[in-house]
This record gives sequence, C-alpha cells and structure tokens, in this order.
Amino acid sequence: MSDTQQTANRAADHLARRLHEAGCRHAFGMPGGEVLTVMDALARAGIAVTLARHENAAAFMAEGVWHRTGAPGILIATLGPGVLNGVNAIANAHQDRVPLIVLSGCVDADEALTYTHQILDHQAVLAPITKATFRLTAQGADIIADKAVGIALEGRPGPVHIDVPISVADQRVTLPRLRRRPAAAAMIPAAPQEARDWLRTAERPVMIVGLDAVNQGASGAITEVAERLNIPVITTYKAKGILPETHPLALGGAGLSPLADGFLVPLVQKADLILCVGYDPIEMRPGWREIWDPAAVNVIDIAAVPNDHYMHQATMNIVGPCAPSLLALAEGVTPRATWPGGEPATARAALALAFPRDDDWGAAAVIAEARAVLPHDTIATVDSGAHRILLSQMWTSHVPDALLQSTALCTMGCAVPLAIGAKIASPESTVVSFSGDAGFLMVAGELSTVAELNLPVIFVVFVDASLSLIEKKQRERQMVNLGVDFGRHDFAAIGRAFGGNGVRVTSRAELRAALEAAQRADRFTVIAAEIDRASYDNRI
Repeated sequence: MSDTQQTANRAADHLARRLHEAGCRHAFGMPGGEVLTVMDALARAGIAVTLARHENAAAFMAEGVWHRTGAPGILIATLGPGVLNGVNAIANAHQDRVPLIVLSGCVDADEALTYTHQILDHQAVLAPITKATFRLTAQGADIIADKAVGIALEGRPGPVHIDVPISVADQRVTLPRLRRRPAAAAMIPAAPQEARDWLRTAERPVMIVGLDAVNQGASGAITEVAERLNIPVITTYKAKGILPETHPLALGGAGLSPLADGFLVPLVQKADLILCVGYDPIEMRPGWREIWDPAAVNVIDIAAVPNDHYMHQATMNIVGPCAPSLLALAEGVTPRATWPGGEPATARAALALAFPRDDDWGAAAVIAEARAVLPHDTIATVDSGAHRILLSQMWTSHVPDALLQSTALCTMGCAVPLAIGAKIASPESTVVSFSGDAGFLMVAGELSTVAELNLPVIFVVFVDASLSLIEKKQRERQMVNLGVDFGRHDFAAIGRAFGGNGVRVTSRAELRAALEAAQRADRFTVIAAEIDRASYDNRI
C-alpha cells in the first residue's frame, strides 16, 4: 500500500474504513448522541447498523455474525448505561474467545472536567474483560483501528474496546495511508521425535479438541489424523462437529453433563496417550480438573497460548497453530489398530443409551424431534440452563460452529440474539433457537428486532415455569423450593403480539407440525413446548 495521503475524512470514517477492510459488514447496538457520528461513518463505509433493543443482545447478534463470516463483530454502545448494559456480553466474548470490536461514545476530556452527567471511565470498566482498550485520537484513528482488528483476531480471539470522544469522531484529518501490519506468522514447531514416538506406540490414544481448534479452522487436520491413526475424539461443547458426530470415532461433547462425563472421564483415564488439540478448558467444569497424571501417562498439549489455567498439565506443551502442529506430529506415523478392548465403541453406545431419543414427551423428546425434522445443515443456538446440557449431548453436529452457545460464561439470554445474528449473516440457512422460558423472557423484546428485519427464525421455548437446573439442584440438596418458580406465560401469544407466528405444543406430533410449518413461513415463529420440569431428572 502506498504512502500517499488519505483525503480529509472524519476520524470516525478512518476507523470505519479499517473495520470494513477486515470484512465487517454488520454492527449492532442502540444509539445515543455520543455515537451518532460513529454510526454514520460505519454506514457510509458499507457496514449496516442494526438497532437492537438492548446492548447485551446486540453483542450476541454481533457474535452470531462472526461465527458465520469470520469477520469481527461490532457492538455500538453510548456512554454510561449503554456501555454498562453491554458488560455481560463483552465479558462473555472475552471468555468465549469472540473477536468483538466495542465502539463506545464518550465526552471530551476537557468537558468531563466540569460535566459529570452519565460520565464514567469506560476504559477502567472494560479493561479486565477485553484484550485491549483504546481512546481514539484523530491522528491515530487509522492505527488504533488496525491495532484493534489485529489484537481481536490473533492468538486467542477476544473483544477490543475503542472509546470515541465526540469531537474526535467529527474531526476531519488527513492521514498518511497506513502500511497495514501483516498478520502474525504462526510458528510451526518441529514435532519432537519423542512425541512422535509416543504417538507411534500408543495403543489407547484419545484426542480432546477444543475452542482453539475451531477458531483456527483445524477440522480437516483433526479428521485426517483421527481417521488415519484410529484415534477417538472427545470435544468441548464449542468444538462439537469439528469431527462429524455421526463419525464412529466421534464421542461427542463433554465437560458439563455429569451423566456424559461418567462415561467419558473413565475412558480418558484408561488412555496411554492423551492428545489435546486446541483444548481450552475454560469451557469445562471441576470434574475435568487434573483427571490425568502427566507423570503416569503421556499428554501432548497443542494450544494457541501457554498454559496458565492449571486445569491440567501435560508431559509436553506445544504452543502453535493446531492444524499444522498436529499434522507435523503425525507425519510418518504408521497407522495401527488401537483400543483392542473396544472401549471407545462401548462408551459411544453407552452414551446413546444414556440419552434416549424415544421419550413420548418432555425435554429430550423436544430435542430429538427437532433434530429429526430440521435440515442436516441447520444452525442451532441454545441458551444456558438444563435444556442446554441435554441438547448439547443430544444435538448431532455435522460441522463446527453449527451449535452456538455461551460455554465459558454460561450467560442466559444468548440464544435468541445469536440466532438473529446467524440468520442475518446466513439468510439461506435454517436457524433455530432453543431457550428456557426464563432466558427467553430476558430478551423477549428482541422479537421486535427480528420482526422488523423480517427474518424467519424459529424460536423453540422449553416452558416448564421454572429455573429447572437450579430447581433440580435445590431438590437434590434437599432444600426448600425458593426463587426458582414463576408463572406459565403464553409464549405463543408473545410471538404473535410481535408480528410472528406463535404455536403451543404438547406432543411430538404437534411439535413436528409446528416445525414443518415454521420452515415454510415468511416470518419468525415462536414454538412454546409445554413440558414437565421433571423431564430433566436422570437425563443430565
């Protein structure tokens, strides 16, 4: 790129231009006077600005777009309450490794000396939950934007915040055309011969795959090595589908369901080689903490960053890109029969029996029926709660990033906006959102957003009038029922009130008919599945 001068655009225009260069085509948020110039600049650069009803939902819509396009998501938040409304979803992006560009408006520093209305230090608030935070300057607008994009995407992705003072956004400035910093070259470490020998001689190898591998697009390498060397694959929930779950070597997701972990943890503990590929244990629960002894079993950990989580340790740590590191490790290793006792196949069969799909009705029946009716390539989103644990075990994923959820922060209210963002980015795809009734109520206002965007998204709501996961824990601990129950509201009517279709279902046949009609509909559909909260008992 030459060093010729750029025209005297507003600083906000230089910022928007760089985001457009990064592939960004959508931004989400709620306007305030302090971000009007930023919004105008984004629109002029070719980035559509979508009005959400809450900044928390807006950030999840931005995440939904990122999962489909690979470009950073953009959240727009005005000063004070706008930024604070987005804190939950920004923290989620930090923990779930989502490259989210957070653009906030702020008053000028001199103005803040004597004007205190709605004023707080956005950078101080967001510094602990972002990879970096900047305050835009007119002369530095292009450089700050380039830094933000690079930091958001490289290593483990995450959110980056840019605070934009009002006068800076409007200031016209002529900048030298910046020579963009190239993406950091991924160093591919030479596979140590010792590690290759471990892989060559292993009789009971197992691969555990996580979020880094998904973000780095390592599906092909993982499939090739698993198939060639007969290695069964366990994934975190975010990595579901990185090996198609219909594959005989796929053992599904792990880390949240005690029922599933009861089969998977013992299998891992029988292994004589554990190969962690992009395994980020931020998704996992305490039951996966130090389940192996690296002094007693060979453990190879391939990750994007050094291990500072201490959830597990390895015999050998390889910091580098997942796919080329794995391929280098497996190069020249001769295929051999593995697991002579057939334990992976036994575990796979036991998991299928533990999560049966033939219930007459209840949470499991809703999930099984939806998976049977909806297309093979459906994009599904799921909220936090008991239904998420069950669905993440039962929902068959054929490709990565086809089941979207909050797995690290486990925040409620994410499924509806994730589905909206995914549908915006992939309008040709069938998109279905699964929510508990409490989580759905948190974001019900976003039905007006999906109605105005004319998106035929399918919203399935598990209606049991309870925070079922917490209620179940109360019962198991023999505590009194407290603060977990609420009324059985008419969710189908809520859907109709916002201009969509709304259907109440109480059987598989009714659900099947509703799902089939929803796929033909030209507007969104809310399907309220009335179930008993006890249908989760002994299932998760």
